Amino acid sequence: MDDAILKVFKDQNEDFERMVSKGKCSQNTYNKYKTVFNHLSEFIRERYHRKDLAFRELTSYFIREFDFFLRINKECTHNTVWVYITPVIVFADLAIKKRLIRQNLFEDYEISMEETDRNYLLKENVEKLMLLKSSKSKCELVKDLFIFSRFTRLSYVDIQKLKWRNTQCFFDGHQWIISRRKKSDVASNVRLSEISKHIIEKYRGITHNEYVFLVPSNATCNSHVKKLIEEAEIITEQKVTFHTARHTFANMFLTEGGA
Repeated sequence: MDDAILKVFKDQNEDFERMVSKGKCSQNTYNKYKTVFNHLSEFIRERYHRKDLAFRELTSYFIREFDFFLRINKECTHNTVWVYITPVIVFADLAIKKRLIRQNLFEDYEISMEETDRNYLLKENVEKLMLLKSSKSKCELVKDLFIFSRFTRLSYVDIQKLKWRNTQCFFDGHQWIISRRKKSDVASNVRLSEISKHIIEKYRGITHNEYVFLVPSNATCNSHVKKLIEEAEIITEQKVTFHTARHTFANMFLTEGGA
């Protein structure tokens, strides 16, 4: 069936993969689309006992049943359901443009992301972490990257992609990071504090290339952050990951004026 849902979805994913290979689209987004495709395939097999469905067979209940499948069968949280459902809704709009369906059957279905409590470290815990001298060099690096993220609000990916040419001195005499955020492609200009400048200089010449830091994988960073929290004897009921650093920046900026 040329107008089958999974076939068209797969074709779109293959087109997107080619865009990723040319650096025009995000690999993470492509991975999400592949996951959605796999969930849709399983859903159609279990619900309709078919390998695929024609667009003309779609009903307004399809999206609600898929929502139920994600929550119950795949045990997805509400926000994960939102992440996986959104591409399907966009896909329906694309099907209209391709004249595979006449109208969006999902227009009465609504879902939005729920706000969740963001974890952060208190100021005294950040100071404990800064004073910690880890016995392992890789943990020390992750500690410095975590602190750098806290004082610059840069994400893991932005730090990973940070190049020396992004650090510049302006007429005001201060050193700045001039870049674009990887996730949103929005300009990000950050004035470096003394702590941030010290961390950058500490690793100058280590990478032997254009990047400022030799950043471990995200999983490795999160693993080392957990060890650092334990070493520093920081007691918190919240799970601390590398991303916690950015939330800590936001919280301190609001409560202490960026202290």
